[in-house]
Amino acid sequence: MIIGVPTEIQPNENRVAIAPSGVVALVRKGHTVLIEKNAGLGSSFSNEDYEKCGAEIVATPKELYSRSKLILKVKAPQLSEYNLLKKEQILMAYLHLVAESELTKALQKNKITAIAFETIQKPDGSLPVLRPMSEIAGKMSVQIGAQFLENYYGGKGLLLGGVPGTRPGKVTIIGAGNVGKNAAQVAAGYGCEVSVLDINIDRLRYINDIMYSKVKTIVANPITIEKEVKTADLVISAVLIPGSKPPIVITEDMVKKMKKGSVIVDAAIDQGGSVETMNRTTTHDNPTFEKHGIIHYAVSNMPGSVAKTASIAMNNVSIPYVVSIADNGIKGVKHDSALAKGINVIDGAITYKPVADGLFKEYTPLESIIGF
Repeated sequence: MIIGVPTEIQPNENRVAIAPSGVVALVRKGHTVLIEKNAGLGSSFSNEDYEKCGAEIVATPKELYSRSKLILKVKAPQLSEYNLLKKEQILMAYLHLVAESELTKALQKNKITAIAFETIQKPDGSLPVLRPMSEIAGKMSVQIGAQFLENYYGGKGLLLGGVPGTRPGKVTIIGAGNVGKNAAQVAAGYGCEVSVLDINIDRLRYINDIMYSKVKTIVANPITIEKEVKTADLVISAVLIPGSKPPIVITEDMVKKMKKGSVIVDAAIDQGGSVETMNRTTTHDNPTFEKHGIIHYAVSNMPGSVAKTASIAMNNVSIPYVVSIADNGIKGVKHDSALAKGINVIDGAITYKPVADGLFKEYTPLESIIGF
């Protein structure tokens, strides 16, 4: 199969969908890998790095898309890329289609098989390809929050970890999944007062077991969330429902009750976000906006600013699934239930129910199209 890897064009998206080691894995299986010129520079991979591993460098996205059966990306195609998609191509990327209705229409129209990395799900419920990006976002959310608490950025002038003789900042984390766990570890390492809230008592037990007295674990409900949010210096929203838009758990009224100059980071904004006042996404160029005196950080591709780490981490977990599709085509998912969960759109139909429900569109079971 011919696999094409274009340059990411979302603003400040420096990641690349494959590392040189991934090229080796595909070429050794007899596949052809096309890399758009300079696609890896933001992740510190040169054209020569890819060529040495057996990839072919192509000059333009038009050539790459026209020659490739499988398009491998980090982020979902942008509007200017829709017309490059070729009928019945396979697309693999972090798609977040529940927040991308126009892209979903384009994929359906062109009968693209769209495999969303974020919904590839093992029988135990884990999300193997999303996990490293969640880990990065969790760690980054604390350092980002610490930065925007500085006076220069409009914050209250608080050093998040404090120094002897001063109190450290209070960090409230909503969601005890991979984002929340990693955020809690970093915040506790700073010496902050940390609260983690979730509706899943087993996740709270896990957080308690691995961090013991370093964090408080609290069952999430509107009362406990409001109490913790309004006294926090930094709030990190880490609510994720695979493939679906998360519910609003931090209301505008809660935000109004926060102390001026505090910071909210919504780490799930690319999926629609769970903070009522996060009514738009931002970019790394202009990452925040202020509402009710609170600094809101709503960048939808946080790991894009640590591209080398993120690209290698993504490559490590995604390549086995990419190789499987390259080797077997779509019918190979019959033997891989995790990969089958990743198929969101095929042959014009939406086959991932949370996306269909979130976009108010018809859902078609994958089995009825492929046949299991």
